[in-house]
Amino acid sequence: MKKAAFFAVAAVSALALSGCTDSDAPAGGTDSDSKSSADLTPVTVGVIPIADTAALYVGDAEGLFEDEGLDLTIETATGGAAIVPAVVSGDYQFGFSNTLSLMVAADQGLDIQMVSSAVSTTGDTEKDMGAVITKPDSGISSPADLAGKTVSSNSVGNINDTAVRTVVDEAGADSSTIDFVEVPFPDAVAAVENDQVDAAFVVEPFVTTAIEAGLEVVTYAYADFDTNLDIAAYFSMSDVDPDLLEKFQTAMTKSLEFADANPDTVREIMATYTKTDPETLAKITLPKYPTEMDRPSIEKLAAQAESYGVLSAEPDFDSLLP
Repeated sequence: MKKAAFFAVAAVSALALSGCTDSDAPAGGTDSDSKSSADLTPVTVGVIPIADTAALYVGDAEGLFEDEGLDLTIETATGGAAIVPAVVSGDYQFGFSNTLSLMVAADQGLDIQMVSSAVSTTGDTEKDMGAVITKPDSGISSPADLAGKTVSSNSVGNINDTAVRTVVDEAGADSSTIDFVEVPFPDAVAAVENDQVDAAFVVEPFVTTAIEAGLEVVTYAYADFDTNLDIAAYFSMSDVDPDLLEKFQTAMTKSLEFADANPDTVREIMATYTKTDPETLAKITLPKYPTEMDRPSIEKLAAQAESYGVLSAEPDFDSLLP
């Protein structure tokens, strides 16, 4: 019953987000050695078009998925509310979502598994890729000041809420008084500027966009929560074809390694799918693209989420993690 109820809610969210642009990743090389499409296995991956997913785009452009015999299609949405049901229904073979939302999905009965790391915090509490931003005159100058305020995130009840609540509680304030509301990342800066929300959780390139617009950072909440925090992962259903899974995991590992070692290429590829100007892209703080997930940080995240009532129980990490 939990699975059916979750899917029904998620399906409604997916319909609400159906206006999001679908996009194929930038094409890789077209030399004579490239495999023909007839030799490749089609695979569709749902992602959010932010810095976090750059490794996937880079891997496709570099031909790393084609090297593994995969014909990759990338579909975009504003959050996991649309991506999770698309994977569950079989429209996508793989998807990208934050680690807590995936734990929540499993907690609600969905037979999913994380299959690859995706992105983690830099661990720098002075300049990270995810931050809570606000207006200079908002009266919010520290995490404790967020208590009693309205804070936006791209999705309510995900990793951002729990990270922010933890940081606020650790500052000695009452995080239960925060009103979290849903605002897509691209709209968050305007929402703060227009006083629709008191503060907003954003990730790059929107952290830099916010700072360029004169907004201020209250907390780099991911890094403040845990300097090794795994923010998101790629996932599939547990019964995904084993051969397809192996090929995807191999291609993702190569893509993550390449992205982490080639920041300039990451910035260039982001210009093709985030509509961010080159000047801003040159200034953004890129995340880490690890090839392995940090289990202690995920266990800490789960424990905090359980204490806040987001999870009903500790996840079965042995079956959920890669």
